[in-house]
Order: sequence, then C-alpha cells, then structure tokens
Amino acid sequence: MDNKAFDCYNCKNTLYGQKYTVREDNPYCVKCFESIFANKCEGCKNPIECDSKDLCYKDSHWHEDCFKCVKCACSLVEKPFAAKDELLLCIDCYSNEHSAKCFNCKANIMPGSRKIDYKGCNWHETCFVCQGCQQPLGSKSFVPKQSSLYCIPCYEKEFAQQCVACKKAITKDGISFEDQPFHSECFLCSGCKKKLAGEKFTSKDDNPYCVECFGNLFAEKCTACAKPISGKCYTILFYLFM
Repeated sequence: MDNKAFDCYNCKNTLYGQKYTVREDNPYCVKCFESIFANKCEGCKNPIECDSKDLCYKDSHWHEDCFKCVKCACSLVEKPFAAKDELLLCIDCYSNEHSAKCFNCKANIMPGSRKIDYKGCNWHETCFVCQGCQQPLGSKSFVPKQSSLYCIPCYEKEFAQQCVACKKAITKDGISFEDQPFHSECFLCSGCKKKLAGEKFTSKDDNPYCVECFGNLFAEKCTACAKPISGKCYTILFYLFM
C-alpha cells in the first residue's frame, strides 16, 4: 500500500501511526469519520465516537453511559424499559407514572403484561376471577351480579332457579306455574306429555293438563252434545329467570 492509498479519504492526511476506521472500503481518520458519519447521542447530543458503543432504539442513538431512564437516571442497558412520548423510562418509573391500576388489587399493571378491560376498568389477568370458585375468567363467559363476577357454573349454582321437573338450573326460556319454575321444554301436560309453554292448558290438583287431556280425563260432559265442558284455561309465555 503506497502513502497516497493510506491517506484519509476526506482530509487527505496520512493515517500512518494514527487511529482510523473504514467506511465503504475507504479509510478515514477518526476526526473525519465522526464529523461525517457518527450518530448524534440523544442524551448528551454529542457524536458517538468510533471506539464507543452505539445503542440504537427506533432510529435514535445513545452512548452506553447516556442510555438512562429520564426520570430516575438509572441505566437501561440490557434492562427492560418503556417509551412514553419518545422518552425512555425504566419499568418502575413507567408503571408509577403511566400504567393502569388493577381495579381489584390496586397495583400497577406492568408494561407487557396482559390485562383485562371491562366496563372501563382494568384488571390483571390473574385478578379477573370468578367470585365463587376464584378461577380466572379470561375469555370465558361470565355473569355480573351486583359488583361481583361469576362464571356460568358458579352463577347457576348460586343464583339461578332450579327447574322443578329436571332439577337443573334455568338460564333461559323459563316459566312459572303455581310459583314453581320450569324450563319451557320441561313444562309438560301430565297426561300426554306434550309441551304446554305458549299453549292453552288447565290444571287439576296442581298438575297441568292440555285442554284435550283435561276434557277427556276430568271434565263433565255436556248432556246435549256429549263434549267435555272446559274449565278455566291458562296460557303461559316464556320468562327468563335471573
């Protein structure tokens, strides 16, 4: 290599005996390289020297010693951090200043952790639990009751009325007869067992019968036409028990 080939590509000063660096196969003295190519540090606003570590985040650059939390000035090198309005914060400072607080435990919800948003309030995923079994609700279906939340099995166990026919919880299409709750599909004629919900029926000894069965089994017959004389009839629509 001749002397000309080993001059700084920019200022043409010799590089023999001097520190230098190479850019696109061209040698530069340290001063020229830093003035032309070095990134400006977002912390101290000075160029990041050739022999300094250049830390980069979202197209911005820092000296290693300048890569700090803007609030408490602790180093962020090799540590988790968060950004707010292009300012870097350690996790503790970000949480204290900007993180949502859990509606249940009142603690900060740390950046990067999962949270549940329900009716404008935030929960830790582990705090959003069923009041009954204390299991996380996550993406499960649930029912609010006053200020508490219940998974479907716990809600049915604690609050839902039980069908007097099948003894299972009534969650939809429930009806009431003689102050007794039934599923609509369980409210049947005591004679022929057809569904009575939405149909005309009558009762005998607190047992429901369709009009036809009641007439055949219990009604007096007309002496003129021999047809059953119907008594009082009911029609029950659907109700949802909560």
